[in-house]
Amino acid sequence: MYRHSYAEILDDAASEGRARERMAFDHAIELMQAAEAKGVDSREAVEAIFFLNRLWSLLIEDLASDENGLPKELRASLISIGLWVLREAQRLRQETVGSFAALIEVNSAIRNGLA
Repeated sequence: MYRHSYAEILDDAASEGRARERMAFDHAIELMQAAEAKGVDSREAVEAIFFLNRLWSLLIEDLASDENGLPKELRASLISIGLWVLREAQRLRQETVGSFAALIEVNSAIRNGLA
């Protein structure tokens, strides 16, 4: 018979959550790389910006929740990064910025931190 402690179940749930977050960031990065190759006025750019907006909106909402278990300082830093990502995506949509490079770099760093 299997016996798992509550702590083990929570650890498994947290690692599964991080794996899903890494997959979401991987997808966002792939979309941005395709958009970078095609240009900011491409269909790929629209898809990348749309996905990035959804991803970071969800993350910011979760990070702002009192139920989020991360330390407040880390949550505040991640929210700040998320707001920058949303502003930068908006600038790309408006074509006032011509490259996804900074967004790819920041999102890659966040993804790598989830490992």
